[in-house]
Amino acid sequence: MLTITQSLVDRIVAHARKDHPDEACGVVAGPAGSDRPERFIPMLNAAMSPTFYEFDSGDLLKLYREMDDRDEEPVVIYHSHTATEAYPSRTDISYANEPGAHYVLVSTADTDGAGEFQFRSFRIVEGEVTEEEVKIVEAY
Repeated sequence: MLTITQSLVDRIVAHARKDHPDEACGVVAGPAGSDRPERFIPMLNAAMSPTFYEFDSGDLLKLYREMDDRDEEPVVIYHSHTATEAYPSRTDISYANEPGAHYVLVSTADTDGAGEFQFRSFRIVEGEVTEEEVKIVEAY
């Protein structure tokens, strides 16, 4: 289960809406070993595409060095889908290389009649996708 604050959910959704029609992407870092997302880090989608996201390799290297210096890890890796449901694509699954992370997808398309966005979380380990419950809290 992903436990995340309403504030972080709001920031992820706002980033997805801001970058629409391109996919948005980013990371929420937390203390190593805590499974607690704390530090919101919006990233640039280097692909600048409505159907694909890619972290800039230089930005990603800088981010991992910064997290290492702060004794953090990527707790949430998020991106948006602009025209499809919030479910990992084959490409998303092939790029998922952080087995301990929660992979959050936000859809900015109303694909299920449930409103203007979906916010879902998945674990992706060795190509296996498992959806997990999302518990939204005011504070930890």
